[in-house]
Amino acid sequence: MSSIKTVTKKKSFGQRLKIEIKNHWQMYLLALPVVLYFFIFNYAPMFGIAMAFEKYQVKKGILGSQFVGLSHFQRFFTSPYFWRLLKNTLLISFYGLLFSFPLPIIFALCLNEVRNGKFKKVVQTISYLPYFISVVVVVSILFDFGKANGLITNIASLFGWSGGAVISSAKWFRSLYIGSNLWQHLGYNSIIFISALAAVDPTLYEAARIDGANRWKQTLHVTLPGIASTIIVLLILRLGQIMGVGYEKIILMYGPSTYETADVISSYVYRVGILDADYSYSTAVNLFNSLANMIVLFTANFISRKVNETSIW
Repeated sequence: MSSIKTVTKKKSFGQRLKIEIKNHWQMYLLALPVVLYFFIFNYAPMFGIAMAFEKYQVKKGILGSQFVGLSHFQRFFTSPYFWRLLKNTLLISFYGLLFSFPLPIIFALCLNEVRNGKFKKVVQTISYLPYFISVVVVVSILFDFGKANGLITNIASLFGWSGGAVISSAKWFRSLYIGSNLWQHLGYNSIIFISALAAVDPTLYEAARIDGANRWKQTLHVTLPGIASTIIVLLILRLGQIMGVGYEKIILMYGPSTYETADVISSYVYRVGILDADYSYSTAVNLFNSLANMIVLFTANFISRKVNETSIW
């Protein structure tokens, strides 16, 4: 009796993709605008990285400009502004991480302990409102409060400050920048932690109370371990932006009197790239900044994965 062998051909990737799109074309159509957005504004511009290694000329374009290798990087590393820019960028990022990262967690933990639902919603709403205020408006408020007879200057004078308008003082720049950021983003940044707290199993609190744990011990042994993975992932992402101090608020706030503590890499890129039209040099500086962020991100993710098995990838 002869056996009949049935040979089934394995579909190629293109055939499987065609069937998948045909069966779920509505979902792919919805995703298309997002894919186009990231391709046009995030991936296509990466071709411009080549300018960092060229003496770019608009007439010749990226492909026709002269290749100069690492000369722009060498120029930046030997620039008299390099150490000042690096120091200011790292200090502002470090102070921002020191205050702006843990305080939303503490705020979320405090809200989690509030039992009055109406009061809790009012506090949450009020804390979210500053996030929707334009950066230009926030800086205008800082200039108004930080002028010679402004509120912040008058308060500072009560503690011995006699240097005039704090908004024009290099010593006050970082405090004003980080403090205003904290005020503007505290409530909004706490949303994800509030969501994580809502996912903690209530039976764990019941078990802790039976064991005699008070509020503090419940927070220490139940709440914090319950949201630890969220905290670690967000910390890794935050460390990946350690060199990414945005230039928008910086250039609105700083002036010649505050360059000493206010000038960061992103504001320097803005000046040499947009104002001075030195596109190749500014591209090289920005590429260095991005590579530094990437190295920190990969390092933080690697350490986290080895220490507590929590990581982004």
